[in-house]
Amino acid sequence: MFYDDTIAAIATSSQNGSISVIRISGKQSLDYVSMIFYNRDGKKIDLNLCETHTIHYGFIRDDGGKWIDEVFVMIMRQPRSYTSENVVEIQCHGGYLICQLILELLVKKGVRLAEPGEFTKRAFLNGRLDLSQAESVMDVIQSKSELALNHSLMQLRGSIKEKIIELRNLLLEDIAFLEAALDDPEHLSLDGFSDQIKEHTVYLKKEVDHLLKNSQNGRIIREGIYTAIIGKPNVGKSSFLNCILREDRAIVTDIPGTTRDTLEEDVHIGSALLHLIDTAGIRNTEDKIESIGIEKAKRSIERADFVICIFDGEKPIEEEDRFILEQSREKKGVVLLNKSDKKVVLTPKMIASLTDKKCFYFSAKTGEGLRELEKYLNELFMSETVSYDDEIYITNLRQKEALIETKTSIEQLFQSIRDGMPEDLYTIDLTNAYESLGKIIGETVEEDIINKVFKDFCMGK
Repeated sequence: MFYDDTIAAIATSSQNGSISVIRISGKQSLDYVSMIFYNRDGKKIDLNLCETHTIHYGFIRDDGGKWIDEVFVMIMRQPRSYTSENVVEIQCHGGYLICQLILELLVKKGVRLAEPGEFTKRAFLNGRLDLSQAESVMDVIQSKSELALNHSLMQLRGSIKEKIIELRNLLLEDIAFLEAALDDPEHLSLDGFSDQIKEHTVYLKKEVDHLLKNSQNGRIIREGIYTAIIGKPNVGKSSFLNCILREDRAIVTDIPGTTRDTLEEDVHIGSALLHLIDTAGIRNTEDKIESIGIEKAKRSIERADFVICIFDGEKPIEEEDRFILEQSREKKGVVLLNKSDKKVVLTPKMIASLTDKKCFYFSAKTGEGLRELEKYLNELFMSETVSYDDEIYITNLRQKEALIETKTSIEQLFQSIRDGMPEDLYTIDLTNAYESLGKIIGETVEEDIINKVFKDFCMGK
């Protein structure tokens, strides 16, 4: 599918910089840029006479002969371009005004301003990318950690596409044989077909279940490790947050209950990203506003992938501390004995009798123990994420919902086999599973879904 119109947009940041790039795509892109592109002698440069994947030096000039900028122009002829259409990229000096002047010139010649994500949308509709790869483009741009970037690049190279095509081909093989046998029972027998399709379905269910299970890790890779900082009031949770961020992000006072809402920040520990949640101190209170914050803290624990339990090292274990450990018992995490710069009465040995979480002495005031904690967290998360290598992860809700639909169809097929239903009824569930998987790569997706996918893309991509 190739479009008659030609689109253009600024493909670099809107902030002032040394270089900006304007991208033009469409079958007439070379013609339009040739109308405003001149050599040093003031003669137009006809890009239609130039070889593909070449760069040309010259000047942009308006219709009145005014020189706008000194530029490089790159040509990429179809289909060897990002959109599979003729693409021209103008590399000009950075700055909002210069880019706008060049864009206005192109629009006057007949070019249309691109919508957000329209270049990638054209790459998808022209068959250069499938929908999972197109979605991974934005994941690459928005990656917050090295781990997220690596997996987004894997998806961009087609890791999900290859797996989905494998599963769909298996379904298609069964659908084709079943329909052929039903149409020509004299030459094709369905004897033993139920056993064959059951074997295939067991494999399909195992693979789909694995992808769904990995979708949780996919969320962690994409959004970071949801990490709740928990403890009773005045143990130093906000001070810890400021310490690990190395900035005064949270308000710190000696008054219990200062933090009444959650405060969220990101921090990199090695290649992993921690999404830190500073929560209200958990205690019994009559203060209605503080109580709301405590309830939010409890919900943060429920959502957390990891917890950092902070105790006051100057005080013995209290009932509220035991409650916090119990609330986070099923969660991975560490325990910090804060205020180690003072006279501590709590020891890691005492904590070990209550929980199997690793325990550290720590001082949010002096930073003592911070380096050891970061080293431990880095080693912990590195060991966790090493297992993510070469795995396929579903990282967005749309793909996950398509997998859930696929799983439902497979389970219904299993039930039909167990109930001894006629083979012709298998076709319904096989086809539904085939189409649900097709939604992931865009083979069976409706236009409104496609538009929804690309509407959140940045301009120029």
